[in-house]
Amino acid sequence: MKKCSEVMTESPACCLPSDSVSRVAQAMKDENVGSIPVIENPQTRILAGIVTDRDLALQVVADGRDANLTKVADVMTYKVVTCHIDDPVEEAVDAMAENQLRRIPVVDNGYRVVGIISQADVATRVDKPEETAKMVKEISQPTA
Repeated sequence: MKKCSEVMTESPACCLPSDSVSRVAQAMKDENVGSIPVIENPQTRILAGIVTDRDLALQVVADGRDANLTKVADVMTYKVVTCHIDDPVEEAVDAMAENQLRRIPVVDNGYRVVGIISQADVATRVDKPEETAKMVKEISQPTA
């Protein structure tokens, strides 16, 4: 059974609550990712939240807000589903499916961001095609 540390993408790009959403959107573009963990500060890397491309689309673009003036703290999700670096990958997959998430941050004992696990990480690094297919199906279900 693999651990999250064996499947995750290490050292993901992170941002601060005080960053502008335009800076985060540029980071998403540069890194080719759809979400960026928000950390308290660069020294501790303690997870404070997460911001997604969907957050930017719905809370900035659709609302006509200025991306240069809007701060990450105004649009980020504060309650974040995570997995611990030593958790079995199956726990991360279950959490992703249960919460319909395509990616979740990986944290250490100090709640510091050490990685991120995405559907693609599971699909390409875990040799369990049935489990991967089930996860993708459950994540993709329309919400009620």
